[in-house]
Amino acid sequence: MLVHVLKSKIHRAAVTAASVDYEGSLTIAEDLVEASGLLPYERILCSNLTRGTRWETYVIQGPRGSGAIELNGAVAHLGQPGDRLTIMAFTELDAVEARSWTPRVLVLNAQNQIAQTRGDRPQRTS
Repeated sequence: MLVHVLKSKIHRAAVTAASVDYEGSLTIAEDLVEASGLLPYERILCSNLTRGTRWETYVIQGPRGSGAIELNGAVAHLGQPGDRLTIMAFTELDAVEARSWTPRVLVLNAQNQIAQTRGDRPQRTS
């Protein structure tokens, strides 16, 4: 049996920009994408801690070190600069493997710098 588990999470990311005219997606600074274990174009679930909204989209990398967290396209209506987001990605694991799985979690400070990292994930064997 396969189960869905949290793979990666960026917690308390501050929205830096919102552009309705952009094609769509969430722009995340490249260094945050890498540190969280996310991949470019990976499907993500976002929740806006400020407004209580949730949506799915995909990752677009922004400039490394910029702290960019940008709402693009229609989701720009669901937040504004300064709002705090939780950004999550999930994976499927065998139920046995899932018992020892630990997701990668980044907690950001007010400037979208990494304040805390949790969950050095074990390496998959398959």
